[in-house]
Amino acid sequence: MRIDFHSHVKISKKSLFMPDYFREMMKEAKASGLTALAMTEHFNTFRMNDLFDFLEKNYTYEQGYYMIDGLKLFPGIEVDIQENGHIILIGNRQDVLEIRKSLENHTTETTFLPFDDLLNLVEDYQLLKIGAHPFRESTPLHHLEIKQLQRLDAFDLNGKDLYAYGKEPYTSKLINFAEVVGLPIVGGSDTHQYLQYGSVYNDFNEECNTVNELKASISTGNFNVQTSVFLDIKVKAATLVKKLLKEKLTDMEPLSIQSRS
Repeated sequence: MRIDFHSHVKISKKSLFMPDYFREMMKEAKASGLTALAMTEHFNTFRMNDLFDFLEKNYTYEQGYYMIDGLKLFPGIEVDIQENGHIILIGNRQDVLEIRKSLENHTTETTFLPFDDLLNLVEDYQLLKIGAHPFRESTPLHHLEIKQLQRLDAFDLNGKDLYAYGKEPYTSKLINFAEVVGLPIVGGSDTHQYLQYGSVYNDFNEECNTVNELKASISTGNFNVQTSVFLDIKVKAATLVKKLLKEKLTDMEPLSIQSRS
């Protein structure tokens, strides 16, 4: 199973959900060689329910994922915390929607939950909890206490950061940090535009159908993180296309959602 643990399916959190764009994303993810994705849309994206309503009406939900024309799509969200970082939560659809509902009053920069409060909120759910881009300058996690970070299941080796900070130095820094904390590392492309798919992904030695199976494979190290030799080209091209698409959508984007990007 080839899975990407950090993927967005909207061009931006302020844009409307576009079914045709979603279908194109899924088609290209599969064409890039992926067999599974974790859909980790921002928890405060505009009209989150439009996305899940569309999935419910158009695709089959099996065990712990949606089947999108042969591609497994595991539900998830990327949540901002008060300390200025992002936490990825992946689980079954009902749990993800319940958690999102519980966060309704914490979707703006002044109301984000602190890390500990968020982890307390979700501790009774069966979730894969990933610390997103721990060394990104705008939304880091390395400043949190080690005992806090040990409540997570893994750190995110992020395609966007590998491009921005350099593959080898950034990977080495994250590996060293993960060893200190005692967490494994999983790959996430942080795709918003499909050209970025395949820049970073995980090769699992067995198929996983539920979040608990994903967690078990990660905890036993039954997978390998792969980075493409074309990572820089993929991320740069996707970034340029995303920028052009966002400019076209500017007139229809709501301006009420505020969050760190």
